[in-house]
Amino acid sequence: MNKELIVRSGSNAVDFALTKDGKLIELHKEEDNNNFSVGDIFIAKIRKPVTGLNAAFVDVGYEKDAFLHYHDLGPQLSSMLKFVKGASTGKLKDFSLKDFPFEKDIDKDGSINDAIKSNQSLLVQIVKEPISTKGPRISSELSLAGRYVVMVPFSDRVSVSQKIESKEEKERLKRLVRSIKPKGFGVIIRTVAEGKKVAELDKDLENLLTKWTVMCKKLYKAPHPSKVLVELNRASSILRDVFNDTFTGIHVDDTTLYNEIKDYVQEIAPKKESIVKLYESSVPIFEKFGIERQIKTSFGRTASMSKGAYLIIEHTEALHVIDVNSGNRSNKAKNQEDTALEVNMISATEIARQLRLRDMGGIIVVDFIDMGKPDHRKKLFEHLRDEMKDDRAKHKILPPSKFGLIQITRQRVRPERNIKTMEKNPNGLNGAEVEAPIVLIDKIKSDLEKLLSGPAKDNDVILHIHPFIAAYLTKGLQSIRFKWFMEYKKWVKVQSRDSYTYLEYRFKNKEGKTIY
Repeated sequence: MNKELIVRSGSNAVDFALTKDGKLIELHKEEDNNNFSVGDIFIAKIRKPVTGLNAAFVDVGYEKDAFLHYHDLGPQLSSMLKFVKGASTGKLKDFSLKDFPFEKDIDKDGSINDAIKSNQSLLVQIVKEPISTKGPRISSELSLAGRYVVMVPFSDRVSVSQKIESKEEKERLKRLVRSIKPKGFGVIIRTVAEGKKVAELDKDLENLLTKWTVMCKKLYKAPHPSKVLVELNRASSILRDVFNDTFTGIHVDDTTLYNEIKDYVQEIAPKKESIVKLYESSVPIFEKFGIERQIKTSFGRTASMSKGAYLIIEHTEALHVIDVNSGNRSNKAKNQEDTALEVNMISATEIARQLRLRDMGGIIVVDFIDMGKPDHRKKLFEHLRDEMKDDRAKHKILPPSKFGLIQITRQRVRPERNIKTMEKNPNGLNGAEVEAPIVLIDKIKSDLEKLLSGPAKDNDVILHIHPFIAAYLTKGLQSIRFKWFMEYKKWVKVQSRDSYTYLEYRFKNKEGKTIY
């Protein structure tokens, strides 16, 4: 398995494409004007507690106040408020917490009015970016994420990721971390810490403690609201969370970014430094690695898959609905039940990819093709669960319902990626739109595959198409038509038609009858 990160730098944004065996699985954008990224910490003021919601609205500098629920205050709120007051006024000089007198934890099911008051200063962390009409969602239970551990101020608890299954390894990691963790800080041990030595964990904790100290120094006379800690840039954040030994390449088209990423990889995995490469070709980096084409084919209402199957993806404010379609398939070797299972399994893999790619969150309802056999339904459910194991967003999958629906909840911390894939129709009027022309060749090939596996496989197949597209298909010795011949062992005649629009095509037989 090859994992690559392709980084494209623009004038005001940086795009990150994560691929697995050449297939796009995640797409991120870091914009210069995004002041409210997940993980950023602000010094802010309580605007007003709202008893009915058991929550408070907090001014973090966004056009709409951030929402802070009582359950997001954290049990150590009183200690944190005392610390912030001391650091802001300059009375507190030691930020290590080793000699800091802790206050009693707040009541688990208490009232917001008993915990905080209007105009009070506190530290808050962005847990959800502003989405749609809503302001940021925040928490005052702070956490500083490192490569192997997450450090939690004002706590003493040590916990281990549930994804580490070995009890012996969990105990080993807990024992190591308890021996090195700074007093006054809790630690969550991440999955990637599995098998790591104490020196690596200690270095990670030292880096986080330095980060905490630098942040606290900014609190003295800091304006309210203001950002006091910036989460890692998106490139480092992605590498921190997903980088492992399976990565085979990181390609960057900007010298400054290249140096930043190389330094970060040198720090977290020195042996892998050589996989970071500066891309210097005149061909745009996303075109060279096939990302642009995949973006055009993967976003939009319809997502095509192999063997003619496709997904229809619809969105509302509250939920997403995905409908699985088998397409115009011809498969005489299998019965209807086996065909349904095959299409559903292909679709489950694509759905797991689409959720990560578009960063879809909230409630997702998937309407798979009905299957009568319980073991088939179980097999599909387990396959979908396995495909979503690599998804970093918290999610839960329910078994198929009586109607054949599978419900998924997936954590939504930033707005969904929504890329426009329709383009202006060159032959249309009144702003009419069509699918992007870049998708046309893929569509023709898909239709050709269906034709040559069905009734037309023994007949002559002639493709009637616009002259420009005909020239593109037949250009050169290694033309697209020649590649079709090598793959399907069938020569397809291409007939240019002046009367056709740019994106119009028909498959006909030698008698001129349309067969597709």
